[in-house]
Order: sequence, then C-alpha cells, then structure tokens
Amino acid sequence: MNSQSLRFDTRLNQAMAPRLQYAVRLLQLSALDYEQELQELAAKNPFLELDDPLPQAGATVNVDAESLSQASTTDDDRLSAHEDAPFEALGNEAEMEGADGFDTNWSLEPGSSRDGAKESQVSALDMVASDTDLRQHLRGQANLLRLSARDHALVCAVIESLDDDGYLRVAAEDIEALAGLDSPADPAEMGTAVRLVQSFDPAGVGARTVAECLLLQFENIDAGLRPLGRAILKDHIDALAQRDVLGMAKLLGHPAQDVEAACAALRRLDPRPGLRFASPDFHYVTPDVFVRKVRGKWVAQINSAVVPKLSLNRSYAELFQRHQTAAHDQMSSHLQEARWTLRNVEQRCSTILAVAQAILRRQYGFFEHGPLAMKPLALRDIATEVGVHESTVCRVTNNKYMSTPSGMFELKQFFSRPMAMAGGGACSPTAIRGVLKALVDAEDANAPLSDVDIAYRLERQGLKVARRTVTKYRQMLSIAPADRRRTFAASTS
Repeated sequence: MNSQSLRFDTRLNQAMAPRLQYAVRLLQLSALDYEQELQELAAKNPFLELDDPLPQAGATVNVDAESLSQASTTDDDRLSAHEDAPFEALGNEAEMEGADGFDTNWSLEPGSSRDGAKESQVSALDMVASDTDLRQHLRGQANLLRLSARDHALVCAVIESLDDDGYLRVAAEDIEALAGLDSPADPAEMGTAVRLVQSFDPAGVGARTVAECLLLQFENIDAGLRPLGRAILKDHIDALAQRDVLGMAKLLGHPAQDVEAACAALRRLDPRPGLRFASPDFHYVTPDVFVRKVRGKWVAQINSAVVPKLSLNRSYAELFQRHQTAAHDQMSSHLQEARWTLRNVEQRCSTILAVAQAILRRQYGFFEHGPLAMKPLALRDIATEVGVHESTVCRVTNNKYMSTPSGMFELKQFFSRPMAMAGGGACSPTAIRGVLKALVDAEDANAPLSDVDIAYRLERQGLKVARRTVTKYRQMLSIAPADRRRTFAASTS
C-alpha cells in the first residue's frame, strides 16, 4: 500500500536583487558600451544629466573674445583658450578690412551667401579626399582609353567582376551577361578586355591565379631573376609557398642561393593587389587605465575620458522634494534610481582602479623588464587583495584595457596559470613565450630551430614545455615553422 507523507526542508539560497544584478551586468561592459547604457538611462530619467563634451549636429556655437577670456580661467579650458586664440586675431583683421570698405557682414550659416540667399558653396569638408575603391580606380583608367562602346562595356564588366583581392574568378558567360551586349562577345573580344584590365594599375590586377598575378608584376624584379622565377611559378609554386628551397634547387638544377634569391624576389611581389584599395578595418580601443612611471615609481590612474560626465539635476531634485506628494511615486523612483546610478558610476571607477593598482603591484617586474618577468597570477589573488569576490575581478578585467609605455593590454592578459619549472618554481606562459621569441630571434637563419629544438632549449633553461605547447605558443606569436624561416647565405652551394 502506497503511503504519502509531507516533509519540510529549510534551505538557504543566495539571490541577488534586480538592482544588484543590473550593477553586476554594467560592471563587465566596456567603457563605450557603459557610456551608451548611461546615455539611454539619462534620456529616460529627468534627474540625470550626461554632459556631452562635443556640440551636437546643428547646434549654434557663438565664439567671442569675452567668453574665451572667461573660459580660459579654468584648468579644463586652458587648452581650448590656446586653440581659439587665432579666431580672435582673425576677428581683428576682419575689422581692419571693414574699415577699408570691405563688407564683413558674412552669414555664419553654411551654404548661404552674403545677401542671405542659398547658394551652392564648397565647404572645407568637400575638400577632404575621399577613399577610392579598386573598381573606381580601374574605371577611371578605363575612361581615359579611346574605346568603342562595346569594348568599354566589356572592360567595365571585367572590372565589376573582380573580387576584393583583384582576381578575376568569374566565368566568361557571367561577365558577358553583366556587360549587356546586343550580340555575344567572341573569345578574342573577351581576351582583349581582360588583357586591358591586366595592364591597369595596380600591377597584377585581373589575374585568374596567383602565378598569373605574380607574372604580371615581373617588371618589378631584376631581369636576371625572371627566367628562374618563371620556372618556379610554372612548376613549383607549392614549394615556393612551403619555402622548400633545397627541393626546388634539386629539381631545377640551380644553386640554392640562386633559387633563394629568386624566391625572395617573388615574395616581394604583391599576391593580393586589390587589398591596398580596401577600406581599412580599424578597431579602436580606449584605455580604462593609464600606467606611467612618475618619479621612478609606476602609478596607475583612471582615464578620465572614459568616466561618464553624469550628474544629478539638483534644480529638478530640489523642486520635486518641495512639491512631492503621494501621487508622484514614479518621479520618486526616478530620483532614487538617479542617486543609485551615480553611486554605481563611482563604485565602478574605484573598483577598476583598485584592481589595476593590485595588478601593478603583483606584476611590477613586467612593467620594469618586459614579458620575461611576467608572473603567474590568479583572479583570487587580486580578489583577496582588493577585498571583492573573484567573480567581480573577472567582470572588471573583461573588456577593460590598460595603456602602458610598452603598449595596450587587456587586464585579463596579466592573469595566467602557473607552469612548473625544473627547479621547482613556477613560470607564466607569457614569460615562456617571451623566451621562445628570443630564441627564434637569435637563431641561425640557415638552420632555424624546429619546435623540438625549441622545446629542448627551453628545458635546458629549466622550462619544461611539451613540443605541442611550443607549437601553440609559436602560432600565437605568428612565427612561421622552421622550414619557412630558412634562408640561405651567398656561400651556400
């Protein structure tokens, strides 16, 4: 017979309040994302003001000598006072010209004439050079040629069929369809259009293969190396990519130093000529912390540029407190949220600075001597020193950057697990990678070190690292394998 019973258990579970969860989420945001979050919050909360250092588009900016002299009295505007000084001098010259009969009643509104009528005028922004992509560059050259309408259409169709590297990897039928000709183009017409494009700048554009691309650039290498270079591109392009100089020298019947010279000339050519016209993909990073050496000591300072200029609108707050009633619950919550947000901003900055200062103390040798002095460091070490939870340190180091005289580093790059040394100590993987790079930089170019050789030399220095780990670290440092680093001296026979 089944029996049913009731049992009561008492358990303690940790649960974060929604506001604390929100603060934890904001802590791991980057400086840019955090500022955008605060901008959205300030737009919804009437008690918050987020100062914008730059004037918005369409805003009217009035500059006069009196305002500049008043603004120059503060430390924050000293630089702007020096930058705006030429405007004051320009105004004096304008007054002198007005005394001679010149009309100085110029409208400050862009695009307007002296009589107030709208006219098309060239502004300073119109004089800025714009980026030209590959196809625009090639079409400009095609328009300079005296071609028939049919040939011009074919040439433009070939240009439009190129990829971003400058290669022609489209079938002739597709190019002909793109040209929109009344009658089909014969192979001779298509070949002429392709050869015309291949004669354009940059050299190598319009090629179908890598070998053809390099052959189109042969005028840029020494004439004595061209026969051997053609032979390499024709039958041994794979060996060229693998830097197998000895194998090519044996197959071609030439000395290794001649083959190496030809390979070096080929490597100086551009296998992707179209990329120089591609728009650069820049990723700008704003540091959260600056580390500088002041009077012989390393000092960490928060970057004031990433600290949101957020403040409480005291006029609104005082007015609301004087006229607050029970019907204003939503406004009261807005005021409470505004005060909490300000405390959150201050707490975020102080936490980031405290973690950065703790990293600076723990990794002092890195800032003094470079990557070779990097020590193993765990999140709990910094958490114990700062007095916060380990998860807080993890969130603080995520998407936060430190600017140092040696470069820009993400805070989490200073943390690594310890790797045992032969003498019983511990070493950081960053330090091992530094030793590996030093070994490669000092190696003999004629006999580069293999991954096994590097592992053996590291072990001789007390760093026991497996060969596959050496391979991983070498790839992280963008160092090619040994066979691709080999070069040959002139005395090699």
